[in-house]
Amino acid sequence: NADMKFGKIKDENNKKQELTDSNYSIYIKSSNRKVRKRAFNEMFKTYESLINTYAALLSGTVEVNNESARLRNYNSALEASLYNDDIDAQLYDKLIEDVHKGLPFLFKYYKLKKKVLGVDELHIYDLYAEMVKSSDKKYEYEDAKKIIRNALSVFGDEYISVIDKAFNENWIDVFENKGKKSGAYSWGSYTTAPYILTNYSYDYNGVSTLAHELGHSVHSYFSNKNNPYHMSSYPIFLAEIASTVNEVLLNKYMYEHSDKKDEKLFFLNNLLETIRTTLYRQTMFAEFEKITHEKEKNNEVLTSEVLNDIYYDLNKKYFSNAYVDENIKYEWARIPHFYTSFYVYKYATGISVALSIVSDILNNKPHALDNYLLFLKSGGSNYPLEILKKCGIDIVNDDTIEKALQVFDDTLEDFKRSRK
Repeated sequence: NADMKFGKIKDENNKKQELTDSNYSIYIKSSNRKVRKRAFNEMFKTYESLINTYAALLSGTVEVNNESARLRNYNSALEASLYNDDIDAQLYDKLIEDVHKGLPFLFKYYKLKKKVLGVDELHIYDLYAEMVKSSDKKYEYEDAKKIIRNALSVFGDEYISVIDKAFNENWIDVFENKGKKSGAYSWGSYTTAPYILTNYSYDYNGVSTLAHELGHSVHSYFSNKNNPYHMSSYPIFLAEIASTVNEVLLNKYMYEHSDKKDEKLFFLNNLLETIRTTLYRQTMFAEFEKITHEKEKNNEVLTSEVLNDIYYDLNKKYFSNAYVDENIKYEWARIPHFYTSFYVYKYATGISVALSIVSDILNNKPHALDNYLLFLKSGGSNYPLEILKKCGIDIVNDDTIEKALQVFDDTLEDFKRSRK
């Protein structure tokens, strides 16, 4: 990664700019289609030049996972990875199967995107282009605090009192500063506050990121306060639920309190992209991991050609009504999560659960709020699926994932109506 160079591309002003792994995410969203295409081709041209090295690295990881599982008498590397959370591989398979059933919703989204962007053919490099111009509305930090407090008020006084502690007791390192780490995260210890580092930007993303990190911090606060030390740390399987619940609630609050058509469309599109990239895309990654491990276990050598073909075929399945550019077959080499195998599916299950919790609370389902607070206070006191049942969610046997996919389709229909 340190040695890779991605060359230069011409930006929207026709000026040459060096392409990096970081600014790629900016250029692939450009409103200028030529810029998107240049960034896409230049990025994956570099990965193509190193694809045999990446194949050796990933196939080695897969081989180690499979051999470790075999030596420990697991049926598969997947089963071994799920063991600590007491999760059956049935859930992993169910996620993939349910998302396959929900692919027609995704195809409908791409059909609309093609129409909105006004292109003859929707390419892979068009997928991140915004259907609605990003809101240029600025939110001062004090305004962001009020918005978040109002959006999360549905949780009641006990939850909001912790939000107030975060704001008033200096839990948050808010603004960008010289030498400060980039990004955002929530961290602390059993005996400290769950401190937040963020680099607040004065746009909606800055507000949403703050709400997200507060979700983590309140979860940690309740877990630490209500459990002995050895039971206080909640597992990764549950970690992104509380943060995503906050993001979704904020999105819905902003939508409901906006009186401008473009703003409403922006928030609907924001939710669509969140579900697309977290539920659909991460499940595609999860399926890639399952296939690669099964092939290696069956003594198939994972050459670059084999890995490219698996990934390209999956893209054709998940983007069947878009033009699947050949260079996308190298994208697997760019995904660092594949070296922490069978991790990404937790993003997909996490957002599915979060959407279900938000729906239950906003629809005043009996005991939904009390059950959610109980979930936040449970920490690591039981296996994750048992803790989820406190929210009335049995994700292995119920329709939580299917309902999340239906939220995507309902939001898409709302977007189409709001455009008229």
